[in-house]
Amino acid sequence: MMKRLARIGLVTLVGLTSSLHAATSLTMAQVEAMYKDAPIVFDLPFYENAVEALKQTEKETLATADAALTALVAQDPSKATLASTFKAFDRIVGNVTDTSQRVGLIQGTHPEKAVRDAAAEVDVALSSWLIALEYREDIYRVLKAFLDTRPALTGQDLRNVEETMRDYRRAGLELPADQRAQIEAMRKTLTEQVTKFQQNIAAASTGLTFTAAELDGVPDSFLTSPGVKQDDGSYKVMANVTWHYVAVVENARNPETRRKLAHARGQLAREENIPLLTDMVMLRAKIAQALGYKTWADYQTETRMSGSAATALTFENELVAGLEGKMKQEWEELRQTKVRETGNANAQLEAWDIAYYTNLLTKEKYSIDTDALRVFFPYDATLQGMFRIYESIFGLTFAEVQPPQIWFPDVKLYLVTDTATRQPMGMFYLDMFPREGKYNHFACFGIRDQRTLDDGRTVLPLVSLVCNFPPPKPDQPSLLSHDDVETLFHEFGHVMHKMLGRSDYQRLSSFAVPRDFVEAPSQMLENWIRDKRVLDTFAADYRDPSKKIPADVIERLNDVRKATSGMFYRRQLSYGLLDLTLHTLPVSDTRPDVNALANGVLARVSYPPIPDTAFAAYFGHLAGYDAGYYGYLWALAIATDLASVFEAAPNGFMDTSVGMRLRNEVYGAANTRDVNQSVEAFLGRPRSITPFLKFVGAAPDSN
Repeated sequence: MMKRLARIGLVTLVGLTSSLHAATSLTMAQVEAMYKDAPIVFDLPFYENAVEALKQTEKETLATADAALTALVAQDPSKATLASTFKAFDRIVGNVTDTSQRVGLIQGTHPEKAVRDAAAEVDVALSSWLIALEYREDIYRVLKAFLDTRPALTGQDLRNVEETMRDYRRAGLELPADQRAQIEAMRKTLTEQVTKFQQNIAAASTGLTFTAAELDGVPDSFLTSPGVKQDDGSYKVMANVTWHYVAVVENARNPETRRKLAHARGQLAREENIPLLTDMVMLRAKIAQALGYKTWADYQTETRMSGSAATALTFENELVAGLEGKMKQEWEELRQTKVRETGNANAQLEAWDIAYYTNLLTKEKYSIDTDALRVFFPYDATLQGMFRIYESIFGLTFAEVQPPQIWFPDVKLYLVTDTATRQPMGMFYLDMFPREGKYNHFACFGIRDQRTLDDGRTVLPLVSLVCNFPPPKPDQPSLLSHDDVETLFHEFGHVMHKMLGRSDYQRLSSFAVPRDFVEAPSQMLENWIRDKRVLDTFAADYRDPSKKIPADVIERLNDVRKATSGMFYRRQLSYGLLDLTLHTLPVSDTRPDVNALANGVLARVSYPPIPDTAFAAYFGHLAGYDAGYYGYLWALAIATDLASVFEAAPNGFMDTSVGMRLRNEVYGAANTRDVNQSVEAFLGRPRSITPFLKFVGAAPDSN
C-alpha cells in the first residue's frame, strides 16, 4: 500500500493546483515558498559543469561517507539500534548512490567531452566505492551483531534488513578473507570494463554520404532535417543516430543503400567492444563461480522474479516455440511483398530488407503511411496531452519550473503534486532532442531516490528523461511517429513509477524492484496510445487541429502491430537469448568467440545478421542489463495483464478509479513488498498469460 506524505500546512497551499496550472512556469523560489513548512527535502542538486568540480564532488562525497561509516562501525554494539545500524547504512549508501546517479546523467548528457569523460571516471570511482562496501567485514559485523539481539522487525524494516544481509551473502562475506579480496578486485575491474564498454558505444559515430537518388523513398521530413543535406547536394546519414537509421532503412527503395547503412551500424564499436565484451563475459563467469553459482546468469537472476537462469531460459524458449508458426507466416508474407516489388519470384529476404518491407507491407495491406501520421503528433501538443492523461488517471498536477541551474539550455524541469492533497510528489527533467556527444537512445535516468529520513522528512524523487526525438525545424515543429509516441509514453511511465513510489528506505524505492519487473509499469502505459478515445484527447493535425486520426486508421495500426508481432517478438527473444547464452558460459581458459555465439543466436531465433557485423558490440544492455534482457518480455506479459483491467473498466484507459488503484498498489508500493503481491493486489486475481497472447495475436480468439 502506498505510504502517503504527512499532510503539510494545507492552509498555506490552498489554491495551489489552480496556481500551478495558471503559471507559465514557476521559479524554484516560489516552489520553496509554497512548501516552506513541509517536512520534505526539496533542494535541487548542483550539476557539475567542469572537470575540477566533478573531482571535488568525488572527494567530498566519499570523505563524508567514509566519516559516517567510521562512526557506524565505532559505535558500542550494546547500544546499537535499528536507526544507528541499518537505517544509518541505508542513508550513507543512498547519498553516494544519488551522487553516482547524478554523475552518470552528466556523463550521458553534458555537451563537453572533457566533462563527460571526467564524469565517467568519477562514476567508476563511486561505483567501486559502493562495491567495496559489500566487502567491508567491519560493517557486516556491526549489522550482524545488531541482528543477533533478535530485534522484533516487521514491514519495511524487516525487508530492508533481509535484502541487505542477502547482498552481503551474495558478495561472499561468509567466504575466507583472501577469496573475498579476489572477488572484490574482480568486480572493480568489471566495473571499469562496463564503463568503458558504454563509453565506446556513446563515442561510436559513423556518417555515410548518399545522393538523392540513393535515398529515393526517404521522406522529405528527414532529408530536410538539420545537418542531413550537405552544401554539395549530397546527404549525410549517421548510422549511430537511431532516428536517422530508422528513417532510411524503413524507406529507402535502393537495397544497396539499406545494406550499406545497416552494415555500418553493425560495425559500430566492433573493434573496441568485442574484445572488451569477451573479457567481461569471462570475468563475470569467474566471479559467479567464486561466489558459488553455476553461471553469471544464475547469480543475476537469484534476486529477480524468475529466480534462476533455467527459469528465464525456459520462459524465452517456450515463447520462441509458441511464435514459430506465426513468424513463418509473417516471413513468407514479407517475402511475397518483396516478390511483388522486384518481380523476382525467387526473391529472398535479407537482414537489411526487414524494416523496409515491413513498412511497405504496412502501407500496402493496411493503407497506413506511418510517416504521414507524424502531422498528428507535434511534440509539444503530444507532451501536454500525455501530461493531461497521467494527471487525470493518477490524480496528479504537473507544473513547469524554471531550473536554477541545468546541464543544457533546452532542458526543462517539472514539479509533480498530488491534486487532491496538494502535496509534492517529486520533480523531473526533460532532455528530449539529440546533440553531439549525448546518450543516443531513450531512457529515464534516476538522479535522486525517494526515502524517508529519521526526522520524518521525505526526500523527494528526481529523474530525467533523456531522449532523442526528431528536432524541430525553422518552419515545422518536431513531429513524432506513432512509435515515437509509444516510446514517450513508455519512458514517462518510468517517471510515474519513480514519482509515485513511497518507501522509508533508499534500497526499497521504485527502481529497486526486481529487474525483470521494472519495465512492467512503463510497458503497460504503451497501451494508451493504441486507443482512439485516448488519442483523441491530444492527437490532431498541427496544421488543422480539428482533424483527428480516423478510427479505421487506429484499428489498422493495431492490426499491423499484430501482423508482424511474431517476427518482432522473436527478434526480442533473440536479444534475450543472446544475453543469456553469453552469461551461461562456464569458466574457461579459452576465450570464447562472443561475436560468433551472439550472431548464431540471432540467426537461429530471428534472422541471420549481415556478414562481418557485430550486433553485440553495440548492444548496450550487455553493460548494465546483463543476464536480464529477457526481463523485457517477462515484464511485458505482466504489463498486458495489468492493462487488461483498464480495458474492462467502465471508462477504459481513462478510468480514474482503476488508475488510482494502480497508483496505490503497484507504483506506490515501490519495492516495499514482493512485487507479486503488488500485482495481484491490483488485479484482484492471480496473474494470467492470456492477455499477452491476445496482445501478440497468438491467442485463438484474437485473429
